[in-house]
Amino acid sequence: MRYLITGHTGFKGSWLSLMLHLQGHVVSGISLNPPKNSLFEKAGLKKIMGFDFRIDIRDLGSLNKAIAAIQPEVIIHLAAQSLVRESYRNPLETFETNLMGTLNLLEASKKADNLRATLIVTTDKVYKNVNKISGYIESDELGGWDPYSASKAAADLATQSWVKCFGRAPVSIARSGNVIGGGDFASDRIIPDLIKAISKNEMAVIRYPEAIRPWQHVLDCLNGYTTLIERMISSGLEGQWNFGPSLVEKYTVADLIEKFTRSCGIEKTIWTRDKTQQPYESSYLLLDSTKARELLNWKEFLDFQNSVDWTADWTQSEKPEFDKMISQINLFFNLNNTVVLK
Repeated sequence: MRYLITGHTGFKGSWLSLMLHLQGHVVSGISLNPPKNSLFEKAGLKKIMGFDFRIDIRDLGSLNKAIAAIQPEVIIHLAAQSLVRESYRNPLETFETNLMGTLNLLEASKKADNLRATLIVTTDKVYKNVNKISGYIESDELGGWDPYSASKAAADLATQSWVKCFGRAPVSIARSGNVIGGGDFASDRIIPDLIKAISKNEMAVIRYPEAIRPWQHVLDCLNGYTTLIERMISSGLEGQWNFGPSLVEKYTVADLIEKFTRSCGIEKTIWTRDKTQQPYESSYLLLDSTKARELLNWKEFLDFQNSVDWTADWTQSEKPEFDKMISQINLFFNLNNTVVLK
């Protein structure tokens, strides 16, 4: 089928583009230019794209033209300003991109005459955070203290309104956790910061080492998205869906750091606590993905330790990035013997 991914030059978008391409789909993308040394550039993924548009999703006119040219059958909306601290620095741009950009995408999707499914990806941070021990479920109240969380919650609510008022083909919302995996070179994220510290023989400065997050390998997360899309197409299924790790896996930032450094064969401490005043971020965040497990028969293939090990293996491998991606995608789906990739 013809897939359109917004934000295809980002970390998730790069992995998703190649995964869908290997499954035989025609993949096009709409995104800003990738940052220097991004996974998209390092892996040379432009060569697998059908259309590769560089468009700001706040520009409705350009979105209309691009979607009219691509004529996607499936749209996966990943494009966003996704960093909490950046949202404090540039709150208006964050709200414009995450809220109005999402609405622009939905409006422009009217130009896709053969559209069969649209998936809007928000985040685990859309929920009003009350440090819920049992994990948030899809019917819990939405909220958001910081501009990033609030803007994504607003996009989530706006999408639900859009579906009720203007929906044609099925539209669903995916709320996923903190993904890790090879090739994440973005700033202000744990694994990239550790890799930089290791390469420079410096100490990584960590803001909230005690914070608990729903850590998940990027391929488990993306497999959730595609599993949902298959059901949307086959049965018209819609709704809001959590995709996160098992609730028995409750790990802090410090746990992630320790396991990653050990997987890399490093025994010494390579991080220190950031003692400067930091903007608010929730300290405890877990997702309850029972709905997806029961209704979609989705499950993760990699537990926390395996997710960390795969990320470390990627980091230490000397293969080209494109080859490393193909190797791990094939290995991932071979775990369940469900997909034959070319």
